[in-house]
Amino acid sequence: MRIKYIAMLAVTTAIAGGAILTTTSSAQNTSCYPPKYTASGELILPENFSEWVYVGSPLTPNALNDGKANFPEFHNVYIEPCSYQQYKKTHAFPEGTIFFKELQLTLPKENPDGSRTEPSGRGYFPGPLNGADVTVKDSKRYADSGGWGYYNFNHHEPKAPTAVVKAKSECAFCHIASAKKDEVWTQFYPRLDN
Repeated sequence: MRIKYIAMLAVTTAIAGGAILTTTSSAQNTSCYPPKYTASGELILPENFSEWVYVGSPLTPNALNDGKANFPEFHNVYIEPCSYQQYKKTHAFPEGTIFFKELQLTLPKENPDGSRTEPSGRGYFPGPLNGADVTVKDSKRYADSGGWGYYNFNHHEPKAPTAVVKAKSECAFCHIASAKKDEVWTQFYPRLDN
């Protein structure tokens, strides 16, 4: 009887262990978001980006740029979680890395410098969402622009469901010239600047 009990315990433990491994493996797979494209090569707007790893929110408001900032919104930047885990191990962005930049306007100004006064103090505060930009690393697909593709999913809401890659002269040239590491502005994101 004791041998039968031990054998049943061993089988139960093995089954439970297998279920845990399957669940963990499945959870890891569901947290990875590879880029998806239409048949014509347009990038499909990534899903669940708000569950990704948040890296920062640079802001260059119109009020501080003579009313003509090239990018007047908060740039709430997220990196795809599996790419982030790989980057933390290797200090290199792996193929398939996706950065999602959700654009968010500032609330209307109350002061001449474009700031407003809220209970926390005077400053710039997030307002309406204003579209998104997405960047994908694929050395073969984007060989002409340094291995990264740049996409805009509208500078207004709602975000477009798909987007075509931008010409090198529209986005990549600035990243190539000024970004700190592999066309990524890691100088603005402490989680990535190593």
